[in-house]
Amino acid sequence: MKITNFSPFIVTKDAAALIELFEALGFEKRHKKTGINDEDISSTTLKYTNEDGKEFYMTVSQAPVPQDMASIRMNVRDFDEAYKLFLDNGFKNAQGDRITETGTSKSTMLVAPSGFTITVTEHIKKD
Repeated sequence: MKITNFSPFIVTKDAAALIELFEALGFEKRHKKTGINDEDISSTTLKYTNEDGKEFYMTVSQAPVPQDMASIRMNVRDFDEAYKLFLDNGFKNAQGDRITETGTSKSTMLVAPSGFTITVTEHIKKD
């Protein structure tokens, strides 16, 4: 399995305040998706570049959740391969059997038997 990124993913009902905080720390908005799963859910990816040129990413998602959730975002080249590997190791899809497909990505949040979450994402590359 090829992993292309590994970064924090935060789901919150107040994304604007959290994004503002990280912008004050030097992060910049990279891109935003809205209307995810045909609902009032959005996702904003932020990037920070340190003085040595090292880049750090994080994603903040606005969703109607009862409390903030921190997850690990793992971008992979083959979603289906990663999804099967996690399910075979006892993880459960937080959306039941639903997979989020936006046209540019395929993803879902997976919950470990111990309770932590990994959000697996494949970015769809256009030929």
